[in-house]
Amino acid sequence: MYQSDITQFLNQLKQQKPTLEAEQRRGRSLLWDKQPIDLEERAEQQASRVQQTSYQYYQNF
Repeated sequence: MYQSDITQFLNQLKQQKPTLEAEQRRGRSLLWDKQPIDLEERAEQQASRVQQTSYQYYQNF
């Protein structure tokens, strides 16, 4: 059966480093998998925000 160079490379990489997939999943969970948002806390955060001015560099206008 034909396997492309990339498929062969990935299979070889997985054989050399069996923990690769678990490490990738752990990294993904750090960056992308978030806890559910508490709607009450979110509403409180939005209510306590200070409104920004239209142009931040000149506060006197």
